[in-house]
Amino acid sequence: MEFLKYTLFDNTVSQYSLVVAVMLFVVFFKHIISRYLAAFISKMISKQWPGIKKEQLVFLIVNPLNVFLVITSTVIVLSTLTFPDVWNVPVFKVTLHLVFQKLGIALLILALVRLLSRILKFASLVLKRDHIEKDERAQFQLILFFKDFIKALIYTVGLIVLLKLVFEIDVRALLGGLGIAGAALALAGRESIENIIASFIIFLDKPFYTGDLVTINSYTGTVEKIGLRSTRIRTLNKTLITVPNKQMVDRVLDNLSFRTFRRAEITLELATHHDSETIKNLLGALKTIVDEKGNIITEKTFLVTDLKKDGITLKIELLTSPVPITEFNELKQEVLLEFIDHLQSQNIEFASGNNIIIQEAGGEAATKPSPII
Repeated sequence: MEFLKYTLFDNTVSQYSLVVAVMLFVVFFKHIISRYLAAFISKMISKQWPGIKKEQLVFLIVNPLNVFLVITSTVIVLSTLTFPDVWNVPVFKVTLHLVFQKLGIALLILALVRLLSRILKFASLVLKRDHIEKDERAQFQLILFFKDFIKALIYTVGLIVLLKLVFEIDVRALLGGLGIAGAALALAGRESIENIIASFIIFLDKPFYTGDLVTINSYTGTVEKIGLRSTRIRTLNKTLITVPNKQMVDRVLDNLSFRTFRRAEITLELATHHDSETIKNLLGALKTIVDEKGNIITEKTFLVTDLKKDGITLKIELLTSPVPITEFNELKQEVLLEFIDHLQSQNIEFASGNNIIIQEAGGEAATKPSPII
């Protein structure tokens, strides 16, 4: 056993053996240890939120937990060794021993930040699932916001700790010493600060939620994400636009998802040679077609609104419950096709050069040229 007492580079062989044994143990068993810890955390969480799948937590945090365990154990066991004096040479006016110390601390901070961000992601997934099942869109939206906010806070605190412990920078003195440069940076970041404040206004005032159909700055689309600085909207053309939150608060925003009905207005310009009896029968027939669609059409109006030398104007207004836009368009198409069939069967003629115009409330409109006669 004398061999274990042999000194090499200011440390005994037994010390090296212990360090290697601990590191090999952690490397070979890190996955088992991580899964055990993840299962323990999952068990604790499931008491608060029953039905949470352990596999989801394991998938999210096992890898960052493995890295954190390896780095932590390596830093701890290596700190028990005496750094050889022969290696302690200056590097850029700093000793090599200090460089290794700072490198270990930096890796430890980065691994911890990554682990905390993964745990935060898991917590947000749990909370989002819980509120989706309860259809609580306001709370769901708040979870997304605070997830991004806390994540930014974790990275900010991690950066401050890194500057303090690794580079030994006094952050307060650094901020105070910026002086004019700091004022310039604050002025340059004013717009970002305004957008962050606007995001708080959005979550407090709740003018729209994720998934709502809105119109802003002449764009109409579905809100996909409300972030700290901007809101992402998927337009009707399937493009993705990013709107600063300040504009979402300052500009006039039309939330189409909050409307209590969908409206379609159909205008028919008929030839003047049709007599009043024909017009009355036509309105009655068109009303019958609409009545056959059931209760989805809640209100309907059929009127002769104008009589001019070049045509007779009929206006038909249909109101439906706020059904999805796809269902509304299919219903509108079905009604129009039946209108066309009836007009053709009765030899109804349109005024020369005029169109059938169909409009729908909320900025969505379409014009169809006379498709018949």
